[in-house]
Amino acid sequence: MTEFDFEKRSLASRFWPKRLRIGVGLIGKMALALALLVALYIPVGMLWVHVIDDDTTLAPTELPQGGSHAVAMAATLIERETITHRWTANDPIFLPGWWLDNMPEFQTGMMEAIGRFSTEMMDQIGRNRGSSQADPDLSKAVDLLKSAPNIWLFDFSTSWAPTTSSDAKYRAAAKALRTYNQRLGQGQALFERRGDNLIALLDRIMSDLGSASAVLDRQILEGRDQFIDRRADNVFYGVKGRLYAYYLILRELGTDYQQLLREREAFNVWTQMLASLHEASLLNPLIVMNGATDGVFVANHLATQGFYLLRARTQVREVSEILVR
Repeated sequence: MTEFDFEKRSLASRFWPKRLRIGVGLIGKMALALALLVALYIPVGMLWVHVIDDDTTLAPTELPQGGSHAVAMAATLIERETITHRWTANDPIFLPGWWLDNMPEFQTGMMEAIGRFSTEMMDQIGRNRGSSQADPDLSKAVDLLKSAPNIWLFDFSTSWAPTTSSDAKYRAAAKALRTYNQRLGQGQALFERRGDNLIALLDRIMSDLGSASAVLDRQILEGRDQFIDRRADNVFYGVKGRLYAYYLILRELGTDYQQLLREREAFNVWTQMLASLHEASLLNPLIVMNGATDGVFVANHLATQGFYLLRARTQVREVSEILVR
């Protein structure tokens, strides 16, 4: 080894270990920064995504002249929850929405109410005496709204191939409802404003509200002996979403059927029914509690919600009975 080679090796031995130490330190800092980013991604993302939009002043959009206010509202709600807001019920585990529970329940409850309304539109209001062919756009909307709310890009329970997501199907349903409304405004679709059609719709909603009250009652019984009822908020927001959607749709349906309601002297009871649904829609406790129904220190928000629900259901029955006369 020459003197030059020795000096070159000596310099390398002093230089490379230092660069190696710098590289290791940089990698460590990057790893720490990545870990902090991941740790903040979920909680910050949850706060960013989470929206319980119970705006009771919401007005229907894209309402054609001669179209149905209630149908336009149903489409507006679908588009708001799948476009303006994020549809969280089908978020995979690596997205912040997967870690939420109240917002997905609220959105799913809304979609169930919209689906039930759309079914009655197809079976009763949107056809002639129930004996004619179902409207193709309403049929399409009903089929799409029957889709499970938690399907992302893959549904491994049926296939390994990519599939259409829940929110994409719901947006297609909104488009079908809007197409029906446009045809209605052009005189190419039916919207029967007879009393028997409205009674059938109210009876279906009344049945659904009865089902929701049973869900509340079961959760009150199952959770009252638990120190913390972890399912109480899920049930509460699922029912809240259903009541909220019914409030807005029935509010607009009152405009569609205003002449009939006034002729049958049912408009005042209809207004009282809306007031009960409005109160139920706005219930928004900081923490949903499922305390003893006769408790002093711990509230029972499920029972409070159930009170307004049953009052609204009674008023729905009163409207139906008046229309039968």
